[in-house]
This record gives sequence, structure tokens and C-alpha cells, in this order.
Amino acid sequence: MTTPAGANEAVLSQAARLRRAWAGNTAVWARLQNGGILFPFLALFLTLSLTSSSFATKTNLLNILDQQSATLLIAAAGTLVVVAGGIDLSVGATYTLGGVTAAHFAQTENPALSIFLGIGIGLLVGAANGLVVTALRINSLIATLASFFVVGGLASLVSGGNLITLFDRPGFGKLAQSEFLTVRTSIWLALGVTAVLAACLAWTTAGRYMYAAGGNADAARLAGVRVDAVRVLTFVLSGTAASLAGVVDASRVLSAQSTGGDVNLTFTVVAAIVVGGTSIAGGEGAVWRTVVGVLFIALIGNGYLLLQFNSIYESITTGVILILAVALDSWSRVRRR
Repeated sequence: MTTPAGANEAVLSQAARLRRAWAGNTAVWARLQNGGILFPFLALFLTLSLTSSSFATKTNLLNILDQQSATLLIAAAGTLVVVAGGIDLSVGATYTLGGVTAAHFAQTENPALSIFLGIGIGLLVGAANGLVVTALRINSLIATLASFFVVGGLASLVSGGNLITLFDRPGFGKLAQSEFLTVRTSIWLALGVTAVLAACLAWTTAGRYMYAAGGNADAARLAGVRVDAVRVLTFVLSGTAASLAGVVDASRVLSAQSTGGDVNLTFTVVAAIVVGGTSIAGGEGAVWRTVVGVLFIALIGNGYLLLQFNSIYESITTGVILILAVALDSWSRVRRR
């Protein structure tokens, strides 16, 4: 007959085994979550390689990277904002403003000065966003949504609602159209800036502060972290990267225009960040995962094109993937409680 003491020991032993099993499952889950985007990306890459002879060619792959260079720049910097507990919905309009500003001045000024002014305007937008969010205590989603409309209006004023062409100013095109080792400078620039931002988030004190600000802002403040300054920094980097992306694309096609396409760009960037595994609630994420998220979405579009599928379903596919990514993030948070 089991004594009460023996029964208690059996219960405690069973509880200990359950805790160890739960800890093991949690560790496995964490590893899968950290690298989870790689598995569908590699599966899609392999599928397209086997089903389309044109996919896994140097020309096609470099073309994908060239077309996604702007998105990579914006999404990499946007990851820092989300990790720090915010979100920047103004990036599409800032991208447009940076491009039309640089193109406007490139018509009469030195290309280097035009590029500097185009990038600088994004830095100012980012600083303004950061100050509005931190000083006025306005939710970043609402603040940057309002900024989207303001900045978009400024872009229309700069361009006069017209297409600015620079075909007679080839010097401006050297920023993105030059080649090094048969790869366009637009790609090198995107990869270089992305690598710097990834290193900043992963290995610097500022990066650790971003994780702390997004994970638990109150605890971070008690630990001496200047949460508001950290968040302003992330918005400044986001605005600067967005305007740089606009300048790069203007240089790539030697034209710029204020259009409604910046809305699609904004949503694509947010989707890539979330699909890449960065938590929309803040405190978790990595730039490299966002890069894979950007390329994953790009491969979907490229696959629809090469396989001649109906493009109507492309946006549906992206939306379903985004919902699954957010649901997965929410579920993982519940598991850790």
C-alpha cells in the first residue's frame, strides 16, 4: 500500500519529468522559431528550381535581388523599429519623398548633392516620427500612419504630381546602375547596409537596448536604458533607410514619381518583417530573418511569373502567409507563459 509520503514523492517525480519535457519542448520550439523561415524558403526555392528552368539562373536571381534592393533596405531598418516596440507605416511615403527629392535636385545640381539631400530628408522624417511617438506619447501605428499622409503630400508637392525623368543626367544613375564583379551596385549597397544594421542589432549595446525597450520598457527604464532615445534612433534609421531606398530606385530607373504604390511597399515591408519571425509585439527578431522574409515573398511573385500562374492569387497567398505568421507568433507567446 502506498504511503502518503510515497505518493507525494511519486507526484513530485512526475512533475519534475513533465517540467523537463516541457523545457525540452520549449528549447526545440525556440530553435525552430529562430530558423523557421528558412524551411519554407528553402522548400520554395527547391520547388521553383525543379519546376522552372529559368529560375535558378544567375540572371534571374540577380534580377530578384536588384528589384528587392529597396525593400531589403527598408525592411532591415524597420526590423529595428519593431524589435524596439514600435512600427513605422510611413516608410512607403518616405521612400517616395526621398526619390523625388533627389530626382528634383538632380535635374540642376550635382548628383552627389542630390543624393545627399534625398537621403537627408528621410533622416528628418524619421527624427520627427520618433519625437512624435516618444515626446507626445502617441501610439507609433497612429503617428506614422498620419506621417504617411503628410509625407506623401510633401512628395506630391516636390514632384508637382508629375514624373521626373533624368535620362539626360546619367551621372545620377551611377549610384545604382554601376557594376562590381558583374553585380549591380544597388545590390551591393542593399546587402552592405543590411549587414551593418544586422550587426548593430545583434552585437552592439544599442541593439541590446532595442531588445530591452521592446521586451519590457518599464524594466528597461529601471535598468537605466534610455528607452525614448533608443526608439527615436530606430525611427531615424528607418526613415534614412527608406529615403535611401527611394534614391536607389530613382537612380536605378532614372526617374521618380509620387504615386499610390508606396502603400503596397509599406505593406510588403511589414509583411516581410512579420513573416521573417520578428514579433509584432516587440522584443524579438533579427535582421537576417527579415532578409529571408523579403526574399521569400519575392520568390512567391517570381514563381507566379515564371510558372504563368494567375497573378490575382499572389496577394491572396501573401495574405494567408502573413496571417499564419502572426498566429504562430501569438501561439508561441502563449506557450511561454
